[in-house]
Amino acid sequence: MQAGLHLGFDAQERTASPYARFFNPVMAPLPEHVREALAVGAVAHEMLPPVAYAPAMQDAAPWPVETGLTLSPDGAARVFVLTKMPGVTPTMWDWWFAWHGSEAQRYKLWHPNAHVHVGWADGRSDLPHYVGRTSNVVEYIGAARMRLAIRFIPPSLMGLDEKRLAANGEVAICARGSIAGTPMDTGWLLHHVRPVEGGAEMRSRFWIAGDNVRPRAIGGRAGAFIGRSAGFLNRFNATQASELLVHCAQEMNHLAAFLPAFHAEFKDTK
Repeated sequence: MQAGLHLGFDAQERTASPYARFFNPVMAPLPEHVREALAVGAVAHEMLPPVAYAPAMQDAAPWPVETGLTLSPDGAARVFVLTKMPGVTPTMWDWWFAWHGSEAQRYKLWHPNAHVHVGWADGRSDLPHYVGRTSNVVEYIGAARMRLAIRFIPPSLMGLDEKRLAANGEVAICARGSIAGTPMDTGWLLHHVRPVEGGAEMRSRFWIAGDNVRPRAIGGRAGAFIGRSAGFLNRFNATQASELLVHCAQEMNHLAAFLPAFHAEFKDTK
């Protein structure tokens, strides 16, 4: 655990930070559809398709489950979350993912009760993009404090049509996730943000462990075998999946509530 890191804004940050007035540790209750998904718990894995179905995110029709979780036979967890965001645009989220990773105070705004630290692996804080870069984060998922690496990739690597996304005014934030400092990618994440009447909606997808695990330095059949073996031996459980669902729902709803005002004030800063 890194020394000197702390949750929330301390007294000095509350006084001196330019973002202090947007830091609010009081989070809204979870939306009803999220509470219902948690009450239902894990459902049949066929209801939440695997990562190979990611291109279907661009279809207009909703998936059988938009908010929920499952555990698949290979030891993976699939966690889906729908966030409705009045007054928000997809462009605001695209900006946020590039902007927030340069400073811990920015990251803490997103989830004031779980986000601890963030930094770009390349050490740069002046780049206006996130694709092709890795964000190192320290955050709580449930009660577990974790050091994670989020390696952002082009949507095309998950099979999405980037020209179609742009034409429809949509944004797809795609990444491979891992435990920081390890040689294995342990999951996929996709946040598909599309405009709807009155704002936008985010459809978040997490495919973790199981067949989603791959060693970064070994490809082909050997890499697939190593990845599947590691994923099966480190299976996700329903509690972990539920904690991830709660975390995503909390952070996305919390930031969406003030993102329009925040973006208007800080969109031109580095």
